[in-house]
Amino acid sequence: QVQLVESGGGLVQAGGSLRLSCAASGRTFSSYAMGWFRQAPGKEREFVAAISWSGGRTYYAGSLKGRFTISRDNAKNTVYLQMNSLKPEDTAVYYCAADIDSTRLRIGVAGSWGQGTQVTVSS
Repeated sequence: QVQLVESGGGLVQAGGSLRLSCAASGRTFSSYAMGWFRQAPGKEREFVAAISWSGGRTYYAGSLKGRFTISRDNAKNTVYLQMNSLKPEDTAVYYCAADIDSTRLRIGVAGSWGQGTQVTVSS
């Protein structure tokens, strides 16, 4: 397992952008598929995006593709989520997750989770 710490959340106006970062500890970061999930108040956690261990494959929730971009830097043990054209409905706690299996990760089954970072989009 890896330890994950998210950062970069905050308050932004609708139409603005934020970039979330997730720093991982451990020497095996490059072996893990990484993903982002979010949970809004009163709602279930939902998949946002995932990226393969090499960065060669990316996956997105259909409604978010085109606005959000996931990337990773294995040299820095960090995965990013660039969020553009933010909407009030994007308000949620965003969680970073890691797992060896990208298919399992995308359905929310992950060996490691971060503590979450709050993103609030004002109208």
